Amino acid sequence: MSERVAISVVVPLLNEKESLAPLYERLREVLGPLGKSYEIVFVDDGSTDGSTRFLLDLAEKDPAVTVVAFRRNFGKAAALASGFRHARGETIITMDADLQDDPREIPRFLAALDEGFDLVTGWKFPRRDPLSKTLPSRVINAFVNWLGGTSLHDMNCGFKAYRRELVDALQLYGGRHRYIPFLAAQFGFSVTEIKVQHHPRPYGHSKYQVWQRLAALFDFVSLLFLTRFNRKPLHLLGGVGAGSFAVGLALCVYLASIRLFAGQFIGHRPLLLLGVILMVVGVQLFSFGLLAEMLTAFHHVDNDEHVRVVARGGRPKEPRA
Repeated sequence: MSERVAISVVVPLLNEKESLAPLYERLREVLGPLGKSYEIVFVDDGSTDGSTRFLLDLAEKDPAVTVVAFRRNFGKAAALASGFRHARGETIITMDADLQDDPREIPRFLAALDEGFDLVTGWKFPRRDPLSKTLPSRVINAFVNWLGGTSLHDMNCGFKAYRRELVDALQLYGGRHRYIPFLAAQFGFSVTEIKVQHHPRPYGHSKYQVWQRLAALFDFVSLLFLTRFNRKPLHLLGGVGAGSFAVGLALCVYLASIRLFAGQFIGHRPLLLLGVILMVVGVQLFSFGLLAEMLTAFHHVDNDEHVRVVARGGRPKEPRA
């Protein structure tokens, strides 16, 4: 990678040609007076409206502009991951290209990072979107905060500021980009939230579909399992299996006591079948948990991924890359 810069602004986009020129000008107006080296990384996620051509022409005129263009649409997670790989900044800002995020908020994000936080996420307040978009987001945010132990108002806001070490630790694919603050908190990075101005969309329309809201919940359940139980799968599978076995055993003991002490015939009772099934399922889940533990132990490599800094006496500190 070529020489580092102070700030990288990563902008994923899909068919936002009308918004690109005013966004570029507003970013220059904000970033220039900061007195720091910067770059703007546009990640074109398979646009078909001429956005790619416009950005390539822009990159020829301005050396601070980097363009990453996909052959087709691969989704926002892939766009962000690619933007992070090509960004050279020690501080990285992400924002959407639809002009709803205001570049004039960038100094406030940088000030929050200077306070010692690793991730600063925006809270669009008040949010200028229709109820069909804001209501599902509120439900998902409440669900994630409840299960994930976070307390953020706008988990999926695209306007964020990152330290380099956090970006290097992220692995984005599928729908993980929606839960970056949750991921950062699980890995021990400090996260805060600031209110940001949110503008109505002046051009085009939202690219999100209704079905993506349901997919977001599945993505979070998967992420919750991978972050909390990826190295101790028996704690989840064994716990569920033990619970299932205990319920099944209790049912069978109850039916056995009826048969022995009351003389009732229990062969036709559905509870008998349910109890046996629950016990068998419990044993299977516990066995799967043991197998998963064996695989985890076999493939586990301790690579100090949780280490933030190493300090040795008489030597400068060695930050984790």
